[in-house]
Amino acid sequence: MPVALSYSIRKVLTYFDLFDYPLLKEEIVSFLDQPVHLDKLEEVLEQMLDEQSVFRYDDYYSIHKDNGRVMQRIAGNHRAQPLLRTGGRISRFLYQVPYVRAIGISGSLSKNFAREDADIDYFIITRANRLWFARTLMHIFKKFSFLLGRQHWYCLNYYIDEEALEIEEKNIYTAIELITLFPVCGNGILHEFYRKNGWANSFYPNYRLKIDDGDFSKTDSKLKRMLESLFSGRLGDWLDDYFMRVTSRRWKRKEARQKKSVKGARMGLHTGKHFSKPNPLFFQKEILDLYSEHLKRLSTK
Repeated sequence: MPVALSYSIRKVLTYFDLFDYPLLKEEIVSFLDQPVHLDKLEEVLEQMLDEQSVFRYDDYYSIHKDNGRVMQRIAGNHRAQPLLRTGGRISRFLYQVPYVRAIGISGSLSKNFAREDADIDYFIITRANRLWFARTLMHIFKKFSFLLGRQHWYCLNYYIDEEALEIEEKNIYTAIELITLFPVCGNGILHEFYRKNGWANSFYPNYRLKIDDGDFSKTDSKLKRMLESLFSGRLGDWLDDYFMRVTSRRWKRKEARQKKSVKGARMGLHTGKHFSKPNPLFFQKEILDLYSEHLKRLSTK
């Protein structure tokens, strides 16, 4: 049965409220679970404002009558701009690590928002069967960022290779992270990545990806090509397997000790031959469970 548009609107605002993030009406359209014209959305939003089931401050909508959240969002949008430029420069530099095929910026920054203690999170695609080789080289470089106190600029926490382009977890959280990914540089593999993950359209039929090869195409340096040639055989295969085993064991020990990050988040890594990503049993599950609880209350109302 078709879902009432007002309920769909509340679902969108409820999800982003988990992050204290009011939305513009154009953003509401993008994240609705049903097709809608802007005119119809505006009509229903006006009805909801009259009923006080949603609230507006300037051009921003929220389920709370709290102007402070809007001001916080605007400040976060301004803070995001210089960090996006920094992340872009770092991405283009890291792209020259052997076997890297594409880099994008993810997390809150990909949604043009940054808190005062914001990190720069990266989404990285590598050549098939060389993910752990590339990841190890990138994390060795990251160690030097601690000397300058810039480690929060190098959150290299999500890797997949060309054999695992389709995201395994298919839910509202991963769909939003996927469609809001901010591509920086690559060799064209991102087009195949989005094709493989067309399932996200079923969550957000109104969202339109804005991909232009000219915005992020990048050529490989001579040094990168030389190193890839050098480690293309059995030595590279052995090193990739070795780095995977060592890293996986280390992260299992961290999870067993229930180690937390400096921000208090539970640390965990989900690993396999073709992927390395945050354990979905932690932050992702926490967000989905919280969202589910809010939806139950919304349905009751």
